[in-house]
Formats: sequence, structure tokens, C-alpha cells
Amino acid sequence: MSAISSVTTTSSTSSSSSSSSASGISANYEMFLSLLCTQLENQSPLDPMDAQTFTSQLVQYAGVEQQIQVNDKLESVLSKLDSFSFSSGVGYLGHAVEASGDTLSVGSDGSVGGSWKYTLPSEASSVTLTVTNSDGAVVWSGSGETASGSHTLTWDGKDANGYAVAAGDYTLTVAAKSSSGSTITASKSITGTVTGVDSSSGSTVFEIGATEVSMSDVTRLVA
Repeated sequence: MSAISSVTTTSSTSSSSSSSSASGISANYEMFLSLLCTQLENQSPLDPMDAQTFTSQLVQYAGVEQQIQVNDKLESVLSKLDSFSFSSGVGYLGHAVEASGDTLSVGSDGSVGGSWKYTLPSEASSVTLTVTNSDGAVVWSGSGETASGSHTLTWDGKDANGYAVAAGDYTLTVAAKSSSGSTITASKSITGTVTGVDSSSGSTVFEIGATEVSMSDVTRLVA
């Protein structure tokens, strides 16, 4: 009688996929055990299973059982890491942070919870700041500061005509030119006070007004 093939599984890095993987291994484990028992029950007493084959199958059986235990422990570790990340995030409440990114969200009440920050590596002769909506349409444009270093744009959530824009995501574009006409690339980030912490998606997210920022994108804590 042929030996039962081994079952190979791959552990996932997220708690949800880990749970799914563990469930799959358990199902294969039960099937493996059932087939092994059926083999033993139906083998011929006059021609029993080869001892080496039986030992090999027992080793496979033990390997599957061990994999289930590893997955259970991995799921427990991931759960504790998520809890630790959320607890760490709570410590940021009420503090101003800086995070990589160029998009701010306007809330349903028209408020903008944060500001943009752009940094010029060298002095520019001209800087044009443009705010576009999620469709790429320009809602506001103006001149920016040209000195080398960091500058802040605090936008009031209104378009070029002074009307409040619709709730949604808005992105800042910085077009800087040197005195020779060459392009200067500015780095951008967003700043604001953390008003909420959410981990319902499986990762810790900071709420800066209506804007959501991943904890992993935070680059600076401002006192």
C-alpha cells in the first residue's frame, strides 16, 4: 500500500491569514489521521505494511501535528504584537506628529486636521503650490516660500474662489525652479495633532482630523 504524501503549509505574516492557515493545516491533519487509520484497519494480516513505510508515515504525522502547534503560537504572537502596537499608538494621542505623505483629508464639516510641509534642498527662484482633489482637478494654487529648508502650508479647505471644498482627499504638488530654470525636487510630509487611534484594519492608524496616517509612516514626534 502506498505511503501517504506529506502536507506542506506556509505560515502567513498577518493574524487573519495565520488563522486561515491554521484551519487548513488542521483539516489536512484530520484527513491524514483518518487515512492512516483506514490503512491500518484494511491492511492484510498476511501482508502487513512495511515497517519502514509505517515509520515514515508516523514521522509525517508528527510533522503535521508540530506545524499546527507552531501556527497556533504564531497566531498568539501576532495578536500580542497588534495589541502592543495599539497600546503604543495611544501614547501619541494629543501630540503633534509629522508623517511622510502629500495628502490631507477634508472632513464633512469642512475642517482640515493638519498641514503640509515641504522642504527645498536649495534656494529656488520660484515655487508654485497646487492643491488637487482625488480626480486630479486643481482647487487651489498659490506661490510658496523659496528659501532653502522647510516650509509649512496651512490650507483652510477652500478653493481659489473662497468656497469650501467637498469632503475628501486633497494632494499637494510643489513645482520649484532654480534661477537657472532647472527643477528643484521638494520632499513633502504632513503634520498635525493625533486625535484618534484605530487598529480595526489589523494595523495601527493615527487619525489627524479626517486624515488617516499609518503609524509606520510617522517620522517625527513634535513636543
